[in-house]
Amino acid sequence: MFVLRQNPHFRELVYFWGLTIIAFLLTLISVNTPTQVEAIKERGVLRVATRNTPMTYYIDKGKPAGFEYELATAFADYLGVKLELILPTTFADLFTSIRERNAHIAAANLTVSERRKKQFEFGPTYRYSAPTVIYRVKQGQAQPKTIDDLYNSKILVLAGSAQADLLHRLKHDHPDLQWEESDNDAATDLLDQVHDSSVDYTIMDSAVFDAQKSFYPGLSKGFELDAPQPIAWMLANHYDGTLKNELEKFFALPETQQLIKQLEERYFSRQNKLNFFDTTEFRRALTERYPPLEQYFMLASQETGIDHLLLAAIAYQESHWREDAISPTGVKGIMMLTEGAASEVGVSDRTDPRQSILGGADYLVNVRAKIPNRIPEPDHTWFALAGYNIGFGHLEDARVLTQRAGKDPDRWQDVREYLPLLANEKYYSKVRYGYARGYEPVTYVANIRKYMEMLRWEEQVTQARINHGDGDKNEDSIQTDSVIAPDSAESTAPTSTATSSLK
Repeated sequence: MFVLRQNPHFRELVYFWGLTIIAFLLTLISVNTPTQVEAIKERGVLRVATRNTPMTYYIDKGKPAGFEYELATAFADYLGVKLELILPTTFADLFTSIRERNAHIAAANLTVSERRKKQFEFGPTYRYSAPTVIYRVKQGQAQPKTIDDLYNSKILVLAGSAQADLLHRLKHDHPDLQWEESDNDAATDLLDQVHDSSVDYTIMDSAVFDAQKSFYPGLSKGFELDAPQPIAWMLANHYDGTLKNELEKFFALPETQQLIKQLEERYFSRQNKLNFFDTTEFRRALTERYPPLEQYFMLASQETGIDHLLLAAIAYQESHWREDAISPTGVKGIMMLTEGAASEVGVSDRTDPRQSILGGADYLVNVRAKIPNRIPEPDHTWFALAGYNIGFGHLEDARVLTQRAGKDPDRWQDVREYLPLLANEKYYSKVRYGYARGYEPVTYVANIRKYMEMLRWEEQVTQARINHGDGDKNEDSIQTDSVIAPDSAESTAPTSTATSSLK
């Protein structure tokens, strides 16, 4: 027996059959183990990690929005599964989510850097963006043009970001370069700090800044620290590569490329159209476009009891009284109604001026009904307009912040001070609905009030001319039927409690 075991032929035979059995077992395992994509489809859920920021994911008028959210939704639809979002607390936690397999994909405008490629896989590049120095334009302060101009300055970047990695590389040749890294801030927080001069510079993707710059007057680009870098989704290294293959197929589709172009226009080319008041254009529109619409504003006022000047001011803010106006998101007409709003008030043709104005007035009645009756005019209407613009969940968050600060959550003058804080992660992370462009409704309401003032003034001038026999504008004169108190009136509603249902 001992002799047989020492026989070299016997050992070769054992070795051969051992390898055969192992190969057979591995084949069984591979046959019975689903691929990563198969597992995702079996569970019916694609988990995507992202951030609650204006460039990725946020709630807009009660509905989810954001470049990465919409693109991820399209990919989930492509796979035939539901999208599940994971919102890490910090930017650095995005990488932890992928590393620990808590998410399949990280989609958050991530730069494809060499350091990251050593740890993770990346999907196809869907855009490029250059790391750019952002500064505030001040009298006596020159535009930074070289790295040397950044010495002896306070620079703040996101910890774990590609910009932080770049600064570490640059420090090898520029030892005097100093900066700080923040774990808790978002890109908008960095811009806030540059804007209020608490830091001198920040570094961020040029595309991200371009999408936000109109909300930060005075901030500008200094120079690009590096060439444009690829932006892509990040995923964990996986032995079968099926998820990466599906990403490559998805991004190669013509409809995906078209969607990306649409999303870039919607989120990266967005301009703040609510922060200007062009008197010349307003007067031209008042002469050329308003007269044929006035009868509909008057009719809508008679049917709803809402000041026709308020309706006209809202319409000008929304569309500049253009019946063919249409936004990238599909709202259209004089009152820029969404399909849902139009359906709610029975408007079949949003581009028809009469339907749009009467329907818009009816919709405003519904919107005002969402505001507590205890809040008197004019604040009741200002709250309604702000809620319509930003979403009533975000408005409630701002009222919660107002109350926490010891101010009156039923007083517009107080709440409008706290709405902009919803763009600051320090505050929006502590309320129910998260990030929102809180400065927009403040400007939105302010502009409508200005337009009302202009309309009222034009009405008074026209009436004075008629009374003095200096004009023949009887037929086109603006009538006064004000329901809203003058803009200088203050709300005297008693303080009440605003609560959040966030647990």
